[in-house]
Amino acid sequence: MMQRRDFLRTSTLGLGAAVLAKLPSFAAASGADAHIEILLGEALGAISPNIYGHFVEHLGGVVYDGIWVGENSKIPNIHGMRKDLVEHLRRIHAPVVRWPGGCFADSYDWKDGIGPREKRPRRTNFWAGEGKLPGKGNVPQAFEPNAFGTNEFIQFSRLTGAQPYLAANVRSLPAEDFYRWVEYCNSPAGSTSLAEMRAAAGFPEPFNVRYWGVGNEPWGCGGQFTPEEYATEFRRYTAWLPGYGMDPGLALIAAGPSDGQTDWTRAFLKKLIEGHSGVINSLYGLSIHHYSWDLARGRTHEWNAAKGDAVKFEAVDWFELLHEGDTLEGFIEDHWKAMGEFDAKRHVKLVVDEWGPWYKPGTEVDSTHLLGQMITLRDAVMSAATLDIFNRHPEKVAMANCAQLVNCLNSLFLAHEDKFVATPVFDVFEMYAPHQGGQGVRSVFNAPDVSYDRDGKSASFWGLKGSASLKEKVLTLTVVNPDVSRPRETEIVLRTAASGAAGIKAARVTTLTDADIHAHNTFENPRAVRPQTKDLSTGGAALRHTFPPASVSALQITLA
Repeated sequence: MMQRRDFLRTSTLGLGAAVLAKLPSFAAASGADAHIEILLGEALGAISPNIYGHFVEHLGGVVYDGIWVGENSKIPNIHGMRKDLVEHLRRIHAPVVRWPGGCFADSYDWKDGIGPREKRPRRTNFWAGEGKLPGKGNVPQAFEPNAFGTNEFIQFSRLTGAQPYLAANVRSLPAEDFYRWVEYCNSPAGSTSLAEMRAAAGFPEPFNVRYWGVGNEPWGCGGQFTPEEYATEFRRYTAWLPGYGMDPGLALIAAGPSDGQTDWTRAFLKKLIEGHSGVINSLYGLSIHHYSWDLARGRTHEWNAAKGDAVKFEAVDWFELLHEGDTLEGFIEDHWKAMGEFDAKRHVKLVVDEWGPWYKPGTEVDSTHLLGQMITLRDAVMSAATLDIFNRHPEKVAMANCAQLVNCLNSLFLAHEDKFVATPVFDVFEMYAPHQGGQGVRSVFNAPDVSYDRDGKSASFWGLKGSASLKEKVLTLTVVNPDVSRPRETEIVLRTAASGAAGIKAARVTTLTDADIHAHNTFENPRAVRPQTKDLSTGGAALRHTFPPASVSALQITLA
């Protein structure tokens, strides 16, 4: 025992958790079947609140029916924004929201969405031909009314307390339009004609938008560029943009690849700095996108492959989805390595501005909600595991945006007409909110893997994982138990570099789970899945807790 303590103390000072992770299981000695070591002396970096960001696109029911109901609606609203949605976003301290897309962004003219609302033009939405919209008539999901434009989005951001992140159109608008959009948003009161136009809409002071995405998915719907072509466009769109004295200045985000395509990252950065080495300093972040669906029963990574059902799934589908979500950690590490070849000073960070599970149609709450899907406990568990990945890499990931906020893919909310419900994914964001701005610290998880049958072949998945952060005397530890049937009795030990052990004054845990892995909230039963909180017994530098099957847990531990 003394040798083990000496080793742990040494690892805290230098060897690190990579060595610890290779140790054989030592939980059995205490009677527990899992063990978590929190190494308080090993700081990972500050966890950016922007990791807990969101994504809003003019797609299906996200904006119209989700966010925007109009000032004259009988649905409770604040300046036309759904009141329930605004209040829930305040609860989770929503840090940043990306808008207006997505693929919609690269067909969007920002000038259509300013000025008097009744005079704004109507346009065919990028998604008009998808799904069940044909035959629905002039619904806003198919024919964009532009009632929700830049002014409304900024107002929505201010109401929720989030920073706006605007995605510019590179595919179908010239660079001058990007320049003018920056001018409209950020030029000082009374300084330009666009500033006066902004003032006429009721916003004399500048919006001071910091985060700007230069295009979206340039390898696909964003223009089908090669990485070299997009690098040239990025330089052209971002050269000599006015900063208007903002401090900090503009944060320009390049639209990077999907998943683990590091060849794109390398080719883009190589071309970007070719003959223009200083350009790297104007780049705040490089985005990557990662969507997950289960690959069991012959499904593949191909875009048009048959995705599984959002609600009707088996245990193997549960694990396969989590496995696909888990690959994001490797993608982050691979892209970070590739970026370091061109950015030795690590000026550029990763921005995962689209992520989440994706299922086949059929569970959306209304037929106009393209890519809408019911959100179950499975999605909450996968979302928690994904947020833990970001927390474990705070030095690499500066921002992430869950796709999408409402009525689409991995939604935190479902809304239709006067009905509104928060999904289990919202609960995860609320449980994980204490991580925002905390100092990430290394955590080492030791638990048996979960074994399952994948189409007649044996497969496995990790048995317990999570992340930890520290704010003054309060440690936040979040833990996912992915096993659908087995609880994990776990010993949790806190270590410091100075003394080898940290005293615990108090602790409590909030747990999200259900006996039914398909459980989900509906308009009729809005709290079918809900977290439960209880105090934990404490003593010394260790805790003992059993994590239920198929669960997400958030522990708040006050240090002595």
